[in-house]
Amino acid sequence: MSKFTVKDGTEIYYKDWGTGQPIVFHHGWPLSGDDWDAQMMFFLKKGYRVIAHDRRGHGRSGQSSEGNTMETYAADIAELTAALNLKDAIHIGHSTGGGEAIRYAAKYGNDRVAKVVIISAVTPIMIQSENNPEGVPLSIFDEIRQGTGFKRADYYYDFPIPFYGWNREGKEIVEGIRHNWWRQGMMGSVLAHYEGIKAFSESDFTEDLKSLDIPVLVMHGEDDQIVPYHQAPKAAKLLKNSKLISYPGFPHGMPTTEAETINEDILAFIQS
Repeated sequence: MSKFTVKDGTEIYYKDWGTGQPIVFHHGWPLSGDDWDAQMMFFLKKGYRVIAHDRRGHGRSGQSSEGNTMETYAADIAELTAALNLKDAIHIGHSTGGGEAIRYAAKYGNDRVAKVVIISAVTPIMIQSENNPEGVPLSIFDEIRQGTGFKRADYYYDFPIPFYGWNREGKEIVEGIRHNWWRQGMMGSVLAHYEGIKAFSESDFTEDLKSLDIPVLVMHGEDDQIVPYHQAPKAAKLLKNSKLISYPGFPHGMPTTEAETINEDILAFIQS
């Protein structure tokens, strides 16, 4: 087990396997680096060095009472990638991790990042406002806050159902995946998860997206019930060098349920 201590004293847990060009995985809320198992194994077997961390307050990382913000998430990655001396890296982020990957690449990436992949990402901004009328209403995030902060065990048991699209006709709940989602969520800090809702819903990545020159692959399921699909073309349009792949019928958690398709498309992008 590997841990790295960032400047405010918080320990960040990470897995670092293999050699070759590094791929850094950024997980979604409220999960951990374990959510990337299908991708870690696939790309390790393809000859890449694969790295997945647990965000502060998530999984096996330290449960700090401060710093549960997108800015600090990105700064933690900057410290970790510098410590590991990662260069020419591919950064892949899912959901909240997509925002984290974009913020890191834009603010700290410099000559360390080769390409970015964002999957079901919260970019450019989720919350509804005058400037973002298509966004998700604050009341939805308040409901997530209430469930997370005060009845987390039950709430996290139910959350995977729309996350993986199991409430759609003809879909069946996969109990192992459901329990693994619950396990990962319950490992983390309730405070970090509660405060992280503001981080993923209200962070504005517009300028980050505009500033990037490197290739970015935007992947999104058209039946995403957590982060609406319309986020994806908005993000792609703001980027200078983007490729958008949309997937009819795929859910928010498609890196797990549709790993075979997702992994091959990422590999093609990396090798292009």
